[in-house]
Amino acid sequence: MTTPDARSGTGRPAELFFEDLVPGLTVDLGVVTVDADEMVAFARRFDPQWYHVDPELAAASRHGGLIASGFYTVSLFMRAYVDHLLSRAAADASPGLEELRWLAPVRAGDRLAVRVDVMGARPSTARPGLGTVSLTGTMLRLGPDDRPEQEVLRTRFRGWFAVRPVEADPAEAEAADSTPTDADRPGPDRPGADRPGPDRPDDGPIAADPSTAGAADGDPTASSGSAEAPPHD
Repeated sequence: MTTPDARSGTGRPAELFFEDLVPGLTVDLGVVTVDADEMVAFARRFDPQWYHVDPELAAASRHGGLIASGFYTVSLFMRAYVDHLLSRAAADASPGLEELRWLAPVRAGDRLAVRVDVMGARPSTARPGLGTVSLTGTMLRLGPDDRPEQEVLRTRFRGWFAVRPVEADPAEAEAADSTPTDADRPGPDRPGADRPGPDRPDDGPIAADPSTAGAADGDPTASSGSAEAPPHD
């Protein structure tokens, strides 16, 4: 069974962990195409400013037509981030972002190349078992030849990712299973423990040797496990 810490951001078994997200790593998050109906529907629901929802006013303005809400654009980034990275990585929550910039207008039909770069990584001081990864995400508008024309979005943020689970050594586990426990050893209440039998004559009680009186092994005050530990601060 996959533990929660070993699941990806979409709930599937994870294949990437904190240790894999090293500074300098770039992850291609694919290319997204801006859908006109979705762009306007998002703006009408969440950001109904005229240059996002009114085609006539937007066409008569310096914008020359409708432009996407910046929050719609960053939502496209987030979906690409989930589809191409968090779906594979042992992702936890995010402690937040440091920067979000909309660098150029985004319009219906634009094709945006998305990527994320790992800028830093360190074990989390607030969440044991997790590491904090610093990331920069970018979206670039592609031209007809699929070459980047202009950067339209940049964001810097942090994410928490689980460290890789430590698997038990099979040899050590087998050795632990074969080590006798107290339950495997004869005792006063178990059959065969210090009881006479066909091969064990009843010799009666063993008399104490007076010459050993006061020795460490015979002195009740020095008996193992009975003395109190010295006090400490």
